[in-house]
Amino acid sequence: MIYNLYKLMFNRIFLVFLLVCNIVGTIYGYIWYGGQLSITPWYFYPFVPDSPTATLFLCILIILILFNKKFGLIDALAFTTLIKYGVWAVIMNIWNFIDMGFVSWIGLMLIASHAAMALMAFMFLPYIEIKPWHFYATAIWLFHNDFIDYVYMQYPKYGNLHPYASEIGYIAFWLTVIVLALLYKLAGRHNN
Repeated sequence: MIYNLYKLMFNRIFLVFLLVCNIVGTIYGYIWYGGQLSITPWYFYPFVPDSPTATLFLCILIILILFNKKFGLIDALAFTTLIKYGVWAVIMNIWNFIDMGFVSWIGLMLIASHAAMALMAFMFLPYIEIKPWHFYATAIWLFHNDFIDYVYMQYPKYGNLHPYASEIGYIAFWLTVIVLALLYKLAGRHNN
């Protein structure tokens, strides 16, 4: 089964299909954040729509693969942000269900789509090639994003979870640590 998945990942038709799906998802994601961005200072724009930015990195990665090009910084950013914000959104939606006392179809859709983001990161692991500076630049991006989100309170607003911003920030910090450890361990092993 793993061999078949690996083989599928090198199929150009499948890659184009994933690209189209992720372009649509990325556009939808940026539209989803329209309300929050309309009241956000412009200099925070890159740090508010976390999930669509993660899928944008994946779109760029797929385009690079299709043109047989490499850029390790995109590899690192796509891998880490897909996992971090995919897992983060799953946790936030489950937390929101508990807080609301019911399950919504939008929340279920968000759980499914964001879990798929995290899984796609691992699907693209065979392509990831990074250098030390890609790792450090990605770490700076992720920790800086956490700082903007939870010090300047620009984190993605969803549901009624804002009273838990400190706890959410703590989760985000540890997700950053975990995805960087995964990147270091898995990309380092892959490129040896």
